[in-house]
Amino acid sequence: MTKAHSLALYAVSSLLIARFAIAQIPSASHQPWEDRRLPPEQRAEMVLQQMTLDEKIAMLHGTGQPGTGILAPEGRDSNGGAGYMVGVPRLAIPGLQMADAAYGVTKSGTTGRYSTALPSNMALAATWDPAAALRYGSLIGRELRAQGYNMTLGGGVDLARELRNGRNFEYGGEDPLLAGTMIGSAIRGLQAEHVVGDLKHYAMNDQESGRNAVDEHIDERSLRETDLLAFQIALREAKPGAVMCSYNRVNGDFACENQHLLTDVLRTDWHFKGFVVSDWQGTHSTVKASHAGLDHEEPDAIFYGQDYRKAVLDGRISQQELDEHVRRMLYAEFASGVADDPAHKSVVDVEGGLRLSQQLAEESIVLLKNEKQLLPLRENGMHRIAVIGSHADIAMISGGGSAQVDPPAGNAIMPSGQGDTHWMDKIWFPTSPLQALKEAFPAAQIEFSSGDDPAEATAIAKRCDVAIVLAWQWESEAMDLASLSLPERQDELIERVAAANPRTVVVLETGSAVTMPWASRTPAIVEAWYGGSHAAQALVRVLTGKTNPAGKLPITFPMSEADLPHRTVKTPPPASTEDFYGPQGAERDHAGLPPFTVDNTEGLKVGYKWYQAAKKPVLFPFGFGLSYTSFAFSNLKAQPDGKTVSLFVTNTGSTSGSTVAQVYVALPAGTEEPPLRLAGWARVTLAPSETREVSISIDPLLLSIFNTGTNAFQIVAGTYRFRAGSSSEDLPLSVEVNLALSAPDPAPR
Repeated sequence: MTKAHSLALYAVSSLLIARFAIAQIPSASHQPWEDRRLPPEQRAEMVLQQMTLDEKIAMLHGTGQPGTGILAPEGRDSNGGAGYMVGVPRLAIPGLQMADAAYGVTKSGTTGRYSTALPSNMALAATWDPAAALRYGSLIGRELRAQGYNMTLGGGVDLARELRNGRNFEYGGEDPLLAGTMIGSAIRGLQAEHVVGDLKHYAMNDQESGRNAVDEHIDERSLRETDLLAFQIALREAKPGAVMCSYNRVNGDFACENQHLLTDVLRTDWHFKGFVVSDWQGTHSTVKASHAGLDHEEPDAIFYGQDYRKAVLDGRISQQELDEHVRRMLYAEFASGVADDPAHKSVVDVEGGLRLSQQLAEESIVLLKNEKQLLPLRENGMHRIAVIGSHADIAMISGGGSAQVDPPAGNAIMPSGQGDTHWMDKIWFPTSPLQALKEAFPAAQIEFSSGDDPAEATAIAKRCDVAIVLAWQWESEAMDLASLSLPERQDELIERVAAANPRTVVVLETGSAVTMPWASRTPAIVEAWYGGSHAAQALVRVLTGKTNPAGKLPITFPMSEADLPHRTVKTPPPASTEDFYGPQGAERDHAGLPPFTVDNTEGLKVGYKWYQAAKKPVLFPFGFGLSYTSFAFSNLKAQPDGKTVSLFVTNTGSTSGSTVAQVYVALPAGTEEPPLRLAGWARVTLAPSETREVSISIDPLLLSIFNTGTNAFQIVAGTYRFRAGSSSEDLPLSVEVNLALSAPDPAPR
């Protein structure tokens, strides 16, 4: 999603008048398709047979984006979200009120409402807890409905193939099983609230630089086993009503007019029944996009309005093809419950949202380093505490772009008084680490330094019992990171504070990985991500041991950028980036920006698979995370068919805690696969000295390779070695099974 430019020049008056008249026809009651006992496919077909041509065309596009230009007349019923599709009132079909809602409902400040900011999607993935993801999605669904929306534009599943991608915080990490399961679970929880769910950005949306022009080249097998596998798993988990196609090209064609992606894979192979919506201004044609499988254009009617109507009337697009697009949209409304249970504005449960946000933040925090058990901090003997870092006295940072949730009363650093946030501003939430620490240590003297004056920060750190440095790295849509280093000389600040106080704790507020040249000289490191509305309260509960950290990394933290598959973010020539948001004008919209190619030569080797295959040491591996207690794993067993493995997990420490038992698999020699791939996991909570056997189901897809000759996944004959432990680099247990050639069903269930 982008902050859209005005598209009013493309409006066609005759079409608008016809659509305006349609919207005025009153709804009938007790129609046969209102029988909830009927399957959604049948109900959609019954409505379709009653629709006029103009009603069908009206469902294929939006009506303009509020705040960016003139809305079409029928857009008067828009709730003020990112997009709006008119319904068919006379047939009791509601319109779709769309809102960005990656980690909370956006634009609440401009509409005078309140939204809970949950931890970022990357933080959610760090919980490795599908049940937590269900609660995450359910809360967003409830708050969408309370604000009058009935469709989300969240649900980012793209893999962190490029660690400098500015949108990684919106996604679920580097592994397809983890990302697909966690984001799919969140969307399943959301749709249970009778909101149309969405998965995006389909596909290979792994960088923001030149995203309207980039042509992502990748071989079919690698595409199917990595980025598309994440979508496949998420679709099976969530059964969403919608999929959003991305801005970029994939192997030559724009994703929103890519027949291979939208029809061959999504519809034919995966049997997806919902509709495909374009990213905003992501449509570039009428006939080609329609033939490829794009169902709905946003935010306006550039290609899917009057041009589409003409294409149907002159036979370039068949009536059958038009009906199929509309049928998919109707199906999504019935399958999600939107048609039967329309959203009505109501009061948001603010306190309940804050409680859940804090719980999820606590569960997501990853303890990366803890030498000499510096953490947890104990009240006894803690007389002086240094708190150092930009704005750590009043706020913590959040992720930006279309996912940005408005803080109550506006940006904590630059209060607007209206609750507004501004595109590409760094937005800080009013959740204060300093205040939370004062409440946790009422008898201690706590001194604060912003770090702007390193000498002052160093002097404060030197005279305190412990120094806590809160460092940040801002990420946002519409940008990629220049590097993985902390900005504004924070690395230097940490070095100086750590030299002054050997008991230094570094807390990272980031959306993705960062490099840490100071890691060997700081005894404690905590990854807090973008923690949401109550991030500070959650952080201090972990620092003080009231919550035992249990988060596990959903991405690898490399030693340096030189170890990445691509040394720099691939960017287009300057002439191709004159307008970040893409072309403006009918001819330019059709053509799109001149392409430039990114060759994803790492192929199958995304994230930890790259580092293991290249034998590159890493700073912190995928799946890693410490605890205030310790765990042991034993007695790994696998069923002969490889579909279930079990092991025992024991809490060998003195404190109750949770861990994630992770199972990886090495495929047979000769398959040309990376050394290991995640095959399953189980999150388990244990009391001291408690042992529990956990059983982990293994999806046959995770034992398969994609055979391009047969266009299907298959399990090759040979020896499969399962390994289990606490991270991708700590796998003390192993067991082997021999499997015969077989073909699992890859379709979403």
